[in-house]
Amino acid sequence: KLMYPLDQTNIRASIKVSSTETGHIFGTIVYEDGNTKGYINLNDIHMDIMDYIRPAFCTDDVFRSMWAEFEWENKVAISTTIEDLTVFLDHIVAATNMRCLTEQDRSHVNNFLAANLYARSVFGEDALVNVSVEKKSDGKLGGYIRIRSKTQGIALSLGDRITNVQRALPEKKSF
Repeated sequence: KLMYPLDQTNIRASIKVSSTETGHIFGTIVYEDGNTKGYINLNDIHMDIMDYIRPAFCTDDVFRSMWAEFEWENKVAISTTIEDLTVFLDHIVAATNMRCLTEQDRSHVNNFLAANLYARSVFGEDALVNVSVEKKSDGKLGGYIRIRSKTQGIALSLGDRITNVQRALPEKKSF
């Protein structure tokens, strides 16, 4: 469309996001002005990982195979006020929109819990999480949560999410 000085126009465009590598969408407007070409860089749009990650299922063998294959790892130290192992695990599963692949025996009390979590992005990217948490003698929880993915973006975004939500108390469910 030809535009004259002081003209205005609105343009709508659809975009297709094909990867979650950085969690940001960048854009540029390219225009021609007679003999010259111009560029306008647009503000980036931040995408929250929770907008595009979904719980998924895989077998233990597939999980182990992906764990060995994926090169990006983010290790998050557990720092929480939650004092119950299963409450903590349930909180992390819910807050990260992942599926717990490890069956938990909730009938007896342990001082240690290990679980594997799995999710897949709407772009087909896999996210693996291993939770290793223990109840220390002072009653506080300690340990690590390790996140692995093929892409750095998912590993870092999930790590940031876990760091932020683990300190918060889980929401009480109302019936």
